[in-house]
Amino acid sequence: MSEAAYESNVTIARLAERIRSAKHILVTTHAKPDGDALGSVLAIVRASESLGKRVEGWIVGPFEPNLMSLAKPTALVMVDQKRPVLPTVEPDLIVIVDTGAWNQLETLAPWLRDRTDRAIGIDHHARGDLVAAERVIDVQAGAAAVIVAELVRELGVPFAQGGNANGWGSVAEAIFLGLATDTGWFRFQNARPREFALASELLAAGVDKDRLIEITENGHRPQRLAIEARALAKVRFLLDGQFALASLSLADFAETGAVVEETSGVVNMPMAVGSVRAAALLIESEPGLVKISFRSKPRVGGDNAPRFFDVNRLAATFGGGGHVHAAGARIRAPLAEAERAVIAALPTA
Repeated sequence: MSEAAYESNVTIARLAERIRSAKHILVTTHAKPDGDALGSVLAIVRASESLGKRVEGWIVGPFEPNLMSLAKPTALVMVDQKRPVLPTVEPDLIVIVDTGAWNQLETLAPWLRDRTDRAIGIDHHARGDLVAAERVIDVQAGAAAVIVAELVRELGVPFAQGGNANGWGSVAEAIFLGLATDTGWFRFQNARPREFALASELLAAGVDKDRLIEITENGHRPQRLAIEARALAKVRFLLDGQFALASLSLADFAETGAVVEETSGVVNMPMAVGSVRAAALLIESEPGLVKISFRSKPRVGGDNAPRFFDVNRLAATFGGGGHVHAAGARIRAPLAEAERAVIAALPTA
């Protein structure tokens, strides 16, 4: 489908109406859920449960253990890609959040393809497929959780709903998880007045920000430091130091004991160098398959600003996509060949 066709075709009010009228709801997101994907699923599940709905959250791994600890006390169906299962019941409504790409839905995609007519979509990415008959796409939202917050408001569910005395396990905590992690804890360009205003509202609803930071940022295994060290040791500076490229092989993971999901955020580390305007991290996730994360800095400084990289366009070269400053793609090729392909594509960005 064309990029122009991936846009909203209904309102938030319409999505809320679909949820209110549904009896059995299944909520899902892209495989290997990040904080925004997980938080958005949890928020919709918790809000729908408060309305008396029968609701299931289905997510496909691999999973980041410290992130998944925040799912409690909400029960989720966690699907292992190596031993995939599909739903055996028929919900009357499916909610797909934080993605509109079939290739990101992976294990559940064959099941979902036959049910697009009963699916609604919520996304903030610029590219996608027609995975849902009705959808709200807001590329100006700093996270999918920002749109989910609007849906929760429309449903009339208080943000504090579902939390214990400390605010843990609430709708607000789930939304804040998505908002904070997708904006890099409000450091990235997508943290704008809209996102800060929502954060303030969620904190007022009882979100324990320090607990979330402790779990998401300071709860890693020693193996994460080892794989970070491998990536940083392999950084190559290209285009006169404006682009940083790093790669991690299967051997790197085997030798450090780290797992792929522990590389979240590593792509951002080379951008601590002042001259670097964009970075890519290539990960050999299995023989002949390389997953790429792209990041870039916003253009600042007016006419005298340094080079700007549109990494969404760069990712599109390899059939991927995302945002101007954060995108991803996959290449079916050996790691060295994938590196050469990315380097060759840099001028297009």
